[in-house]
Amino acid sequence: MSEHRWKPSVTVAAIVERDGRFLLVEEETPEGLRLNNPAGHLEPGESMLQGVVREALDFEPEALLGVYLARMHRHPDPAEDVTYLRFAYRGRVGEPMPGAVLDDGIVRTVWMTPDEVRASVARHRSPMLLLCMEDHLAGRRLPLDTVFTDPRIGPSALIDINSHLP
Repeated sequence: MSEHRWKPSVTVAAIVERDGRFLLVEEETPEGLRLNNPAGHLEPGESMLQGVVREALDFEPEALLGVYLARMHRHPDPAEDVTYLRFAYRGRVGEPMPGAVLDDGIVRTVWMTPDEVRASVARHRSPMLLLCMEDHLAGRRLPLDTVFTDPRIGPSALIDINSHLP
């Protein structure tokens, strides 16, 4: 048995559709500018819902879209062979917040139609971007309380799930 314990990187993503367009971010990566859902790594002491709300400013989660497992190998560095466990939530965002600062590496936000997203696959940071959009369009949704947060995670992780239910 190996001494090394495998641990996936846990991420959260916001899937937002408004007027037939999806909210994406254009971000700097080692491979150049790439498109992604508003997403990021789960921080210590926070719930999945808190993480996705933090990553997509003014995000109101409506449902869990799905849980995705994907392996990314970025050449030429074999150390960049990472498995991601993504919790994707569908929901709404409010109007742009004046003075809001985007995270480091995020160049801009864009709204794209499904056809534009499909046509830009070569620029996607992850295959999960397209998969999450297609699952959203297919009507996938699970209740927000599908994902349980143990109270021992920390007091900041305890939020009223009912405040996020439609």
